[in-house]
Amino acid sequence: MTDFVHPSLLFLLGALPVPFLKGTLRKAWLVLIPVLAILAVQTIEPGSYGAARFVRQEILVAKADRLSILFATVFTIMALIGTIYALHLERPGQHVAAFAYVGSALGVVFAGDYLTLFLFWEGMAFASAYLIFAQGGDKAIGAGFRYLMVHVTGGVALLGGVILYGLARGSVLFGPIGEDMGVAGYLILAGFILNAAVPPLNAWLTDAYPEATVTGAVFMSAFTTKTAVYVLARAFPGTELLVWLGTAMALYGVVYAVLENDCRRLLAYHIVSQVGYMVAGIGIGTEMALNGATSHAFAHILYKALLFMGAGAVIHVTGRRKLTELGGLYRTMPLTVALYMIGAFAISAFPFFSGFVTKSMVVAAAGEDHRAWVMLALTMASSGTFLHTGLKLPYYMFFGKDQGLRPPEPPKNMLLAMSIAAVLCVAIGVYPDPLYALLPHAVDFVPYTGAHVTESLGILMFTALGFVLFLRALDPEDTISLDTDWVYRRAARGFMWLAERPLARYEAAVSDVTETTALPALHKTAQAGLRADLGGIDAIVNGVARTILRGGARLRRVQSGLVTHYALAMVAGVIAAIAVFAVVWR
Repeated sequence: MTDFVHPSLLFLLGALPVPFLKGTLRKAWLVLIPVLAILAVQTIEPGSYGAARFVRQEILVAKADRLSILFATVFTIMALIGTIYALHLERPGQHVAAFAYVGSALGVVFAGDYLTLFLFWEGMAFASAYLIFAQGGDKAIGAGFRYLMVHVTGGVALLGGVILYGLARGSVLFGPIGEDMGVAGYLILAGFILNAAVPPLNAWLTDAYPEATVTGAVFMSAFTTKTAVYVLARAFPGTELLVWLGTAMALYGVVYAVLENDCRRLLAYHIVSQVGYMVAGIGIGTEMALNGATSHAFAHILYKALLFMGAGAVIHVTGRRKLTELGGLYRTMPLTVALYMIGAFAISAFPFFSGFVTKSMVVAAAGEDHRAWVMLALTMASSGTFLHTGLKLPYYMFFGKDQGLRPPEPPKNMLLAMSIAAVLCVAIGVYPDPLYALLPHAVDFVPYTGAHVTESLGILMFTALGFVLFLRALDPEDTISLDTDWVYRRAARGFMWLAERPLARYEAAVSDVTETTALPALHKTAQAGLRADLGGIDAIVNGVARTILRGGARLRRVQSGLVTHYALAMVAGVIAAIAVFAVVWR
């Protein structure tokens, strides 16, 4: 690996001195690391690096090709933008977590085997969870624990699939699995699509992202779902199931965005929708579809981060995030409005913005593959995206009813980060050739044709007309939208009721019997032993009995905690039993 500098190491090692640096020196260091990572990615040549053997398996720490270099390029660019956006933070914890998060994502992108991938995969989950916990408050802590619960569950499924895959194939090298995948393939797919937020496994995203810190949400919008897109493109291209799932995602996210009042939750639902395009493209599996999916992931990382930065800037200066509490901000935040709208035009696929030259490639690939219903559904989703992200959200957040708020523009570093993302959104839309040159396959697609531009503008303009005509029907309401997380929240409540009521009462009954019957009998036996001149045995038994009796009350005090541990142990036992039976069944 002498000619290869793993970009993840720059972030993972670069995070270590951050808590010990102060002021300007810390800011310079924080910016230097992603800059070096960008340069390191540009020097990477396709090939395999760091081959070794572990537990009789070939391990490949890093494997580079056009696909991994594409994702590494946009990840390092996004790391620089996100770091600049967060430079005003004084406490180092979020910087360290963000670097660990980015480093883990890059580790996944370059992983040459499933074991290496799994380690970095779990590193992403725990590093990103800190960005939720750092917000503080009951809502953020609850969302953070739910986020970890879901991702650890997905990690268990992924690990189980990797083990079964290794047993079946005799190798854990990371590559295409194919349609005939068996139990191992389905477990790996489940782990991947959970991180991609495919419904009904999507609610962790819209639950957690709005509760993260202002800067943390920007990083989270860029990495977790896009690493999932990368691994799906690597392992499951051409899988028919993904076409159905991706198309459903595109519509699902748009429909739920209609109901949202929280500005970041609305944007989170549009992550689900936009990732749906990528998943559908991977499922179609043609060269154009894969180019469309990966190029759209590149563009999405930038414009979605810009949208989250715009919403985050509003939250930073106003302390409010509900559309019903905002309005009239254009008076004092014109730069933020302008930069946000560039991201809104990009996600809506306006001509001369990045989404137009990437999203349309997926739609065109569906047409070439004779999937008219997929084309129709994705076109409908695109219209809905403009309706809510490009019209509804900015109208009610920046214009709409004036709430009397007169906040200043956000700090200069936040505006600078937004400006960099905005320039890239326009640059890719105006001149997409540099992006097309990075794609995994040769590009044979011309976005700027008369028919395509006219068709896109027609759809967008009719959408705007509908927004004006039905504006009152779109007024946000301060309500809570029930999503699939309702199922596991209710199930968790039922599980804890079972643990705290029937099981706890059973345990209490056993303790009562022990204290009232078994222990006195043991004590009497010990006294009889003393009369029989059994000497020191009685003292030992009496001491044990007295200790147990004294511990009875203490046992009751810690009982609820023990029951919880027992319940978790039961769940772990069930999972272990499933894995054992799967191996035996094989």
